[in-house]
Amino acid sequence: MRLLQRYILIELLKVFTFILSVLTFLLVFVGIFREITEAGLGPVHVLQILPYIVPSLMPFTIPATLLLTVCVVYGRLSGDQEITVAKAAGINALSLLFPALALGAVLSITSLILSDQVIPWAVGNIKQVVASAIEDIFLDILRNQHRYINRDQGISIAVTDVQDSKLIGPVFRYTPSGRKPITMKFEEATIKFDLKKEEIILHMERGTLDTPGNSQISLKEHDFTFPLQNDKKPPKPRHMTVHTIVKELNGLNEKLELTKKERDIETAFALVIGDYDSLKEFKLNRFDIIFKENKKKIQKYNTEIQNRFALAASCFCFALLGAPFSILQARRQFLTNFMICFVPILVIYYPVVLLMMNLSKNGSVDPRWGMWLANIILATAALFVLRKVLKH
Repeated sequence: MRLLQRYILIELLKVFTFILSVLTFLLVFVGIFREITEAGLGPVHVLQILPYIVPSLMPFTIPATLLLTVCVVYGRLSGDQEITVAKAAGINALSLLFPALALGAVLSITSLILSDQVIPWAVGNIKQVVASAIEDIFLDILRNQHRYINRDQGISIAVTDVQDSKLIGPVFRYTPSGRKPITMKFEEATIKFDLKKEEIILHMERGTLDTPGNSQISLKEHDFTFPLQNDKKPPKPRHMTVHTIVKELNGLNEKLELTKKERDIETAFALVIGDYDSLKEFKLNRFDIIFKENKKKIQKYNTEIQNRFALAASCFCFALLGAPFSILQARRQFLTNFMICFVPILVIYYPVVLLMMNLSKNGSVDPRWGMWLANIILATAALFVLRKVLKH
């Protein structure tokens, strides 16, 4: 038995490693690599970011790869009558499925670790690489696209060429909100970055300034400072560890309790003095907004925690369904087995996950069971198929 299970496990690992490598290569070098280079990043920065992108893709590629792997291995075993021979020798089919289930359990734990620890670590390192190389990235954008546009700040820069850090023939246009644009044309300019102050300093030489009144002013040199386009938004829940999310939840719950106490105190004070107008204003405008915002954040955090564990457990559910299904469909090719098995998953499993995710974030569904509903459906179908394999 150990020899047979070891043989099946080795086959699973070989096929899984090959398919995962090919799928990761296609996603990285055909899809993401192309998008990154089109965004203006140089090859050096792409290679620096690449080691952090690859592990971030694993939680999404592992489940489908595992499903295809068990379809290939168990479909071939059953098609070559090896399953029939083993059962004729008195070996239970469940023991033959044990390597796939064990691999699914290990990959579920691996996927959870990747999504909980590796992805936040990778996102943080990507931001550090981009921050440390922001000057090179900015110059690469100008060198490749010959322009830089920041619509939020109303700033655009066009250049003829870039030589090292020197801009040749720069045209700088600044459009204040609700005003006409100001255009500056210079022969050359140098650029400096102050990462501490988060500013870009342009030192321009020998040019003209066009004001909204259609008047031109000649300038020998001019310094213009504008802020870096920095995203100050809080991190998304999927970029946070479960430990960090739990800390955020505790802080939000404490804030809700303090808000409730403050509301009760101000309500009691307003009732004592008979200030009913202010009481109505407090309840409708102030506290209700705070409650809604905090509860919305709490729902998102709770949904993310449950979703992270549920998606990791999908690896085991895929193996539980795919392996016995491939045994039943022994006469078909493994790609046919994969498509027959994967299409219902694609049509049912992922739509249910997305639906429950939206309902959980809105507070319509408890994420403790909503995010596990798709896995429950998958496990139920798997047990039905497994019963046929064990019986026949």
